[in-house]
Formats: sequence, C-alpha cells, structure tokens
Amino acid sequence: METFLTLLPMLVKMAVIVGVLLLLPLPLTWLERKIAAHIQQRPGPMRVGWHGLLQPVADAVKLLTKEDHIPAEADRRLFAMAPVVALVPPFLVFTAIPFGEPVEVFGTEVPLMLSDMNVGLLFILAVSGIGVFGTILAGWASNSKYAVLGSLRSIAQMISYEIPMGFSVIGVVMLANSMNLSQIVAAQQGLWNIVLQPVGFFVFFVAGLAEAQRIPFDLPEAEGDLGAGYHTEYSGIRFSLFMLAEYLVVVMLAALNVLLFFGGWNGAPFFLPDPVWFLLKTGFFVWLFMWFRFTFPRYRYDQLMTIGWKVLLPLSLLNILVSGILML
Repeated sequence: METFLTLLPMLVKMAVIVGVLLLLPLPLTWLERKIAAHIQQRPGPMRVGWHGLLQPVADAVKLLTKEDHIPAEADRRLFAMAPVVALVPPFLVFTAIPFGEPVEVFGTEVPLMLSDMNVGLLFILAVSGIGVFGTILAGWASNSKYAVLGSLRSIAQMISYEIPMGFSVIGVVMLANSMNLSQIVAAQQGLWNIVLQPVGFFVFFVAGLAEAQRIPFDLPEAEGDLGAGYHTEYSGIRFSLFMLAEYLVVVMLAALNVLLFFGGWNGAPFFLPDPVWFLLKTGFFVWLFMWFRFTFPRYRYDQLMTIGWKVLLPLSLLNILVSGILML
C-alpha cells in the first residue's frame, strides 16, 4: 500500500501528460488553420461547430474510420512500425521537461515534472534525434520513390541541424553549470539567457524549425515536388500518428526555447501561477512556428544544406568561443 501511495503522484502525472499530449493536436490544427486563414484574408473553418471549433474532431473521426491501406509492394512490418517509432520519442522527451516549481499537495511536495534528471537537456537532445528513424523506416518501407526521397532528405537535414542545435545550448549549460533544466531555469532568475545568448537562441530556433520539418525547412515532405514526402503512402490512423508526432515536436521545441532562453516560469505576473505563465510563453512560440509556416517560402535543398553547415555551425562554434572568453 505504501508503495502504491508513493507511486500515485507519478502515475497521475503520467496519465495527465499522456492524455493532454494525445489531445493537443486537436486545438493546434484548428489554431493553425485559423492563423493561415487570417494571414490569407479568409475565414478558415466555419461550418462544424462555432467558428469551426469542432472541425478537428470531425477530421479525427474521418482519419480513424478511413481504410488502413498498405501498398502491395511495401514491407508490411516496417510500414506498420514507422509511425510508432516516430511518435514515441516526443512522448519520452516530456518526461524531462519541468512545468514549474514543485507544489505541495496534502503536505507532500510534488515536482511538476516526471523525472528531474541531472542530464535532462542531454536526454532530450539524444531522444529527439531518434525520431528520424521513424521517417527513415516510413520512406524505405513504402517502396515509393517519393517516400524514399523524402526520407533521404530527412536524414541529411537531421545530420546538418542536430550538430549546430547541440552546440547552441553549450553556452546556456556553461552559464548554469548544469544540464538539469530546473537549474537552468533557476539560473535565469535575474536575467534571461536571451540577453546573454542571443546568437545561441538564433541558432537553436532556426535549427528547431529544421528539426520540426516546418516551413521554410519542410523539405522531407515538400508537397510541390514529393507529393507528401515520406508519408505519401500512409492513410487513416497511421497518417494521424505522423501528424501527432509533428505537432508534439513543435510543442517540445517551443517549451525548450522558453526553458533555455526565456526564463522558463520566471518573471510571472503576481496574478498568474508559474505553470500558466510557462504555458503562455510556450504557446507564443507555437504560434510563432505556425506564423512562420504561412509567411516564408520554402528554401531549395542546396540552400538548406548551406545554411546548416556554412552559417549555423560556424555561428554556434563562435558563440561557444565568445561565451568561454567572457566567462574567464
């Protein structure tokens, strides 16, 4: 019984996080379509529910009831495995993301995170890199030229942007003397890292756009030249799993931008609890990702590689050098 009571807070937090993450794409798809509509001076979804609020539910029902088609020439086992491989890493990442200071419940201090890791930042960077294997499997197993080209692009893009993304956070780690995300937030109580690490933030944000495969870096699923890219052959629930993974990566990157560079839950107004302030900041970055999608054109593939290797990588290395000199 004591063991159960000890595990109960952990089980409740797991259930809440998994439930919220599974339902999160519903409001986000509605929000993205509305943002696109207003940028393009049209109303967007309006028919299902008030101002189209129930449109994502209708879309979800449609996807879940559609035929699960597997191409005749596809590798059936890998084809079925790919969406799950793509979806698991974003869920794992949220085990290390803190949402605020610990709260007291019935006399017990409960941390607002699943696992307070000493190397939380390293864990997140390592696990998020695994998601590309889902893309590789989807492209290879589909036995389609468009899908294979999309997955090959994804591999090259991931290699090009993982390195500067990892280097860009070294300055933050140097300032906090820790890879623990809670301690990184605590180190920003007086001054947010965006003031001390503007170059690091720029590199991390741009590399994050490429990591999330969002415009202007959505080359792996470029509709104009690859159909739908690596998930061209997917339909029904398997396709919805890829979409779910894509939105979770966007939310994860938004949360990391806030934790690493914008003070986490620090600086909250007196009338807002810390977790709400943190979620509002994260929501702003999610909106920024969506705004970018309908504002910027897509880069050519050679431009994508040039930006990664000739711009972001030197900038991230220069940022480490300057940070080290200033800390002497």
